[in-house]
Amino acid sequence: MINRTLDRRYTILEHIGGGGMADVYRAHDQLLDRSVAVKVLRSQFTNDEDFISRFWREAQAAARLSHPNIVNIYDVGNDDGTYYIVMEYISGETLKDRIVRDKVLPVEVASRIALEIAEALEHAHQNNLVHCDIKPHNILITSSGRIKVTDFGIARAVTTATMTHTGTVLGSVHYFSPEQAKGGAISAKSDIYSLGVVLYELLTGQLPFNGETPISIALKHLQEHPRSVRELNPEIPPLVEAIVMKAMAKDISARFDSITDLIKDLRHAQNYLRDDHTRRLSRDDFPTQILPRLDDPTVGTDKDDNFDYQDPPRKSKRWIWGLLLILLLGFLTGAFLAFGKFWSSNEVSVPNVVGKPQDTAQNIIESQNLRVSISDTFNDKVPSGYVISQYPEPGSIVKEQRTITLVVSKGSEITVVPNLKGLSRRDAELTLKNAGLAIGNIEEQYTTDAAADIVISQNPRPPAQVNKNTPIDFVVSKGAGPKKLPLPDFRGTPLSTVNSQIESLKLKVGKVTEEINDKYPSGIISGQNPAPGYEVAEGTVIDLTVSKGTISAVKRAVVQVNVPEGPSRQAVQIVVTDSAGRNIIYENVHKPGDKIEKPVEGVGQVRIQVYINGALLQEQTL
Repeated sequence: MINRTLDRRYTILEHIGGGGMADVYRAHDQLLDRSVAVKVLRSQFTNDEDFISRFWREAQAAARLSHPNIVNIYDVGNDDGTYYIVMEYISGETLKDRIVRDKVLPVEVASRIALEIAEALEHAHQNNLVHCDIKPHNILITSSGRIKVTDFGIARAVTTATMTHTGTVLGSVHYFSPEQAKGGAISAKSDIYSLGVVLYELLTGQLPFNGETPISIALKHLQEHPRSVRELNPEIPPLVEAIVMKAMAKDISARFDSITDLIKDLRHAQNYLRDDHTRRLSRDDFPTQILPRLDDPTVGTDKDDNFDYQDPPRKSKRWIWGLLLILLLGFLTGAFLAFGKFWSSNEVSVPNVVGKPQDTAQNIIESQNLRVSISDTFNDKVPSGYVISQYPEPGSIVKEQRTITLVVSKGSEITVVPNLKGLSRRDAELTLKNAGLAIGNIEEQYTTDAAADIVISQNPRPPAQVNKNTPIDFVVSKGAGPKKLPLPDFRGTPLSTVNSQIESLKLKVGKVTEEINDKYPSGIISGQNPAPGYEVAEGTVIDLTVSKGTISAVKRAVVQVNVPEGPSRQAVQIVVTDSAGRNIIYENVHKPGDKIEKPVEGVGQVRIQVYINGALLQEQTL
């Protein structure tokens, strides 16, 4: 695979990982000039059509996820039977690497990592996507320490396949939920169980269940209860242990109702850990910086073992201890004056300032004897300067002087519209997505200026500046279109022959009408639409007119009309209809009793109609 370019875009540079289902490579995206990670499915999965259809469906669903704790999926493709997913490239380590290196993580760190994983899962569950393979191997840690969950979609796609392909269960069985182990229905609560196992491992450095074979481990998930995390690590608070055990409940109904409920408990645990740390600082940390040496049992007791030991003068020793005591009292007094408010045991309820202007929100929080920390971010739904969210959440009970973090909107993020002209439709859509813009209306047009599937125009055009998520419309070429040819002159040709000619030209015969024509014999084409020489494309409908033969002999007659009684002024109209059409041959105003004689003539069947004031008075046929 090294140096191979997938779909003329992604050049494989190096192998950086893999598992039972796929290999992962670092690659270069030639279109956007950036590093990406490309996950290539192993060959044994490419022959399973059912698996492939699920793979496409789930990978495309995962590509729609957008969350700071989820690895972005940029593209999915198939290059000559090589199925691949293009993802955000993360330069860092996996959570498994961290566990192997550090063994046991501090409770505060473990709970923070679990919280970020849970927030990623919450976003996925809200989009009806279940991960199904949460494990430290699928958790990446960026160089800045941010947690990134990967393998969304591919994990869901292989759920039914993992029990039938040898070796693909090995990497996940330690983290399987009981329902996964027995092949039952998978739900969002399966992710909750797996996250509980991950948190168990972070806190204790051990997996809850081990065995010689995957089957033996799966049976333990179904039948046995894990050792208490506090038994393995007494430093773990009971509150955190309760979260782990509830997440890992074998009975689905006994687990958290949703990942959101787990998030609330993890945040509550973080508040507890932070407040407990503050309490321990106030009680222990300042005294222990000085007192251990005072109580050190080795001071003044080991002189028998030290032959060079000599007692210092008592007066000098008392002077040193007195000075230390004065320094200690001064330090504690200053600390009390400086941090008295911080050590206050008064508790307050965090007010709700979400949706309020920043200044108003800050005043409300400070009025409760709390501190404020501001962070800002772009948001296309909340106006600039207004609070999007806060932490701790409204209603939380905290100590006075606790810092409340407000996330304030910077308004919609402005971005430059990229140039799509000349890109393929697929690359144009990816370019818009990567720029944070939406795909608008896509039209197709025939053109000789660009090959099929190439963008020929867009709206707005670059370098316009628009808000993030603005839809961008573009037009895609359909190619040169059907080949056009000049229409032959079918006049003077028998209808049967013309039908064959039209079919051979890949045209279609439309409406066929007849007319009396003294130029063309009966059965001969006397007219056509479109006209001869007009350029038409394949499939164009051609209407034909067929001659009925020469004109018949002229028929003549004299029409006599007696104007009946009635108004003093009556409009008389004589109409003749023949092969040439309808024609008014006489029209005038008469009084009652007038007599009119009018010669008429016509061709073919001749019908004569006389109207008085618009009403038919008489009719005859010649």
